[in-house]
Amino acid sequence: MGIAERKTRQKQELRERILDAARRIVMREGFGALSMRKIADAIEYSPATLYLHFESRDAIAHALCTEGYAQLLASFKPMLAIADPAERLKAIGRAYVAFGVAHPETYRLIFMEDPSYTGAALVGGAAGADTGDDAGDAAFRLMVDAIEALKADGRLPGAPDGQVCAEALWAAMHGIVALHLTCPVFPRAPLDAVVDAALVAWFGAGKASGESAGQGQHGDTAKPPKARRSAASKAKAA
Repeated sequence: MGIAERKTRQKQELRERILDAARRIVMREGFGALSMRKIADAIEYSPATLYLHFESRDAIAHALCTEGYAQLLASFKPMLAIADPAERLKAIGRAYVAFGVAHPETYRLIFMEDPSYTGAALVGGAAGADTGDDAGDAAFRLMVDAIEALKADGRLPGAPDGQVCAEALWAAMHGIVALHLTCPVFPRAPLDAVVDAALVAWFGAGKASGESAGQGQHGDTAKPPKARRSAASKAKAA
């Protein structure tokens, strides 16, 4: 290993130590307790050393958010194997809430601490990327894609475009997580039951996946039986 390669590895290792220490502080004490000096004390370096890797506490927080978005996206990936878009969307909703409950400080940091952290991950970048700041946008796109599939199947008649619907669903799931993290008495019912009720109430996700094919939500498949009854009535009258 050459000198340059060794220095690069050492720099990366120190960067990871800084992030590990910052993550432990946030998880133990909350984001408000995070400071460059506290991180430096935790890894036994001077604060000046930290500034060689991160320009500020906010830069460290942003790096932690990037990791958090990547973790959230990873929790969604298994749902891609679910063929039915309604079931896939319900699974994504449940996974979103489960992530927030399992990682409360990470969730608070990326969604409830500073709008710039959330906004930085949702302002473009290549959709579908799963690293860096694009992870947040990619996670959002998974919801959009499932909703667009439902719209294409005629299972969300009259619904606005997929992005608007995804934002509405995201807001509903975020509301459940935020209330759970900030309100001691919420929910009074089992959390899973509340999540499922929100999904069903939001777009009828409880309907069987084949219902639209058999019964039709646009009314087109209902018209022929009506026409046949009408014809039969006329024949009887004649």
